Amino acid sequence: MATAAAQLQRFHGARARSPGFWGMMLLIATEGSLFAYLLFSYFYLGSMATGPWPPDGPPSLKLVIPNTVLLLLSSGTMYWAESGIRRGLVGRLRAGLLATLVLGIVFLAIQGVEYSKKHFTPTTSAYGSLFFTITGFHGAHVFVGLLMIAVITLRAFLGHFRGGRHEAVTNVSWYWHFVDVVWLCVFTSLYLSPYLG
Repeated sequence: MATAAAQLQRFHGARARSPGFWGMMLLIATEGSLFAYLLFSYFYLGSMATGPWPPDGPPSLKLVIPNTVLLLLSSGTMYWAESGIRRGLVGRLRAGLLATLVLGIVFLAIQGVEYSKKHFTPTTSAYGSLFFTITGFHGAHVFVGLLMIAVITLRAFLGHFRGGRHEAVTNVSWYWHFVDVVWLCVFTSLYLSPYLG
C-alpha cells in the first residue's frame, strides 16, 4: 500500500503544478494583457495624432538606458539566486535576492529622477497621460515585485528554503522576469520607437 502511494505521489509530482504556480501564471497573463492594451492605446493615439508624437519630440535616453541595464541585471541576479537554491545553495539565494532588491530600488529611484525632469504632466496631453500611466503602472509592478522579493529574502534568512523546497522563490522569480520583459516592451515602444519614425 505504501509503495502504491509513493508511486502515485511521484506520478502527480512529475505532472501536476501547484495552485501557487497557476495563480502566478494567471496573474502574469492578466497583467500582460493589460500592458498590451496600454501599449496598443499608445500606438493607436500616436497614429491618430495630427501633430508630432511625442509632442515634444523623442524622449531623452540619458537616464533610461542605464536604468534598463540595471533592471536587466536584476533579472540575472534573480535567476542566479533561484538557480542557486535549486542546488541547495542558501547563501547564493540570499546574496542574489539582496542584489535584486538593491537593483530594483535603484531602478525606481532613477525613474523618479526622470519624472522630475519631464516638462509635461499626466494632464498636459494624451501623450503625457499615457506616458505616466504606462511607466507608472510598470513602476507599481516593480514595487510589488520588490515587496515579494523582500518577503522571500526574509524567509531565506530564516531558513525556510532548501534544495527541494523553494516554490515561493520560483514563483516570485517568474513575476520578476515578467516585469523585466514588460519593461523591454515599454522601453522599445515609448523610448526607442519615436526615433524610428
